[in-house]
Amino acid sequence: MKKILVGLSLVLFISGCSLTEPIPVKGEVVSCADLEIGTENELSLECLGGGEPVSVEAIKGPAIINIWGTWCAPCREELPHFAHFLTKYHEKVQVVGIAVEEKNQAKVRAFIEKHGINWPILYDVDGSTRKKFGMGVPVSWLIDKDGTVVYEKFGPFKSTEEIELAVIKYLGVK
Repeated sequence: MKKILVGLSLVLFISGCSLTEPIPVKGEVVSCADLEIGTENELSLECLGGGEPVSVEAIKGPAIINIWGTWCAPCREELPHFAHFLTKYHEKVQVVGIAVEEKNQAKVRAFIEKHGINWPILYDVDGSTRKKFGMGVPVSWLIDKDGTVVYEKFGPFKSTEEIELAVIKYLGVK
């Protein structure tokens, strides 16, 4: 009997830590008009939500820049964590995505709506961000209020809590 209770407890514990949390909102293609940015630099990307191109190097924080692709399984796994993070921190931290290695904008737009993305997404049509962020995805940079990169995360965030802890530690946002 004791083995059954231990086994049942283990199953409940593991299932409670599942990555299958529902995405809290429906996705939408978001404008970049409200991004905190400084002066223009050379690496400007088109915003899927319209408006003027955004200079990646001019994004001011506190912000997270997340480089991802629709084709990337680890990128898809971390998206719900960003959505959950923003339900709590949307007024304190900007999240900006950069979609890379995508064949067309229509595919990215459909993916945004299907997967609950509700933060601005920049479109890297020609791979120009590779020089700045490297080849692999996902990559996330935490940017402070002065526009300085204070933390680089290579690989996916595994939980909402991991994002929160990084934001508290590197950006001082609680």
